[in-house]
Amino acid sequence: MSHTYRLIVSCPDRVGIVARVSGFIAEHGGSILEAAQHSDVIENRFFMRYEIAFECDAEHIRQGFAPIAEEFGMKWRLHDVAERPRVVVMVSKMAHCLVDLLYQNATGELPGDIVAVISNHDDLRGMTEWHNIPFHHVAVDKDNKQPAFDKVAELVDSYNCDTLVLARYMQILPPVLCERYRGRVINIHHSFLPSFVGARPYHQAYDRGVKLIGATCHYVTEVLDAGPIIEQDIQRVTHTCLPDDLVRLGRDVERRVLTRGLHWHLEDRVLLNGNRTVVFS
Repeated sequence: MSHTYRLIVSCPDRVGIVARVSGFIAEHGGSILEAAQHSDVIENRFFMRYEIAFECDAEHIRQGFAPIAEEFGMKWRLHDVAERPRVVVMVSKMAHCLVDLLYQNATGELPGDIVAVISNHDDLRGMTEWHNIPFHHVAVDKDNKQPAFDKVAELVDSYNCDTLVLARYMQILPPVLCERYRGRVINIHHSFLPSFVGARPYHQAYDRGVKLIGATCHYVTEVLDAGPIIEQDIQRVTHTCLPDDLVRLGRDVERRVLTRGLHWHLEDRVLLNGNRTVVFS
């Protein structure tokens, strides 16, 4: 009985990588279902994502591939597609991104499972629990935030979370959590970064008189709104739009961008390349 795996590779670029990997797959009776690769000619880095059907188990594949990975200096991982990622969503009061993710989770469209929602407000409890998903209210004391984030870390770890999604969670994660979950925390920022970082970006955009607004899905790092970008999109606006209009128009962009970015992350389509990403969309 065959199983589908994703092989994700990044390494210094050199001749022979694709031939060596493809040869290994053939030797082990594998069938390549999907293949994508990219060479960064400036950094001299090579990136690869293969979906492969194997009849042998994951441990056998890992043991056999390890010498090749060592030979080429690869950072790599093998993911069994049958093992669905576990997602925890963090949110404050705005519901539009959470609503979309809950719907996709309920219909099976999300390539992962939302196992819990954490919020610093209690407003979205009913909506979350209607979907039979645990809701945790963790209030944040503005004068002493550490106990709240200690509780957040405890909850995230208790759910064996693979990916943490900040779906308009209006608090800044402390550096220790950014480092602890590096490459696993996704944020939606209501701005076309790097423009208008921080709070009230739509009001900043209005003051600047922009003709385009946007949203950015990115990985969270200790530097505010400066992590590697996964996906962005825009919405054209005019001089007639007031700040509230920009907020209203921006919600749909935020929802779309977060959904696409999260899907690509959960499907192992996003590879980190320093503070940039390679996205095999």
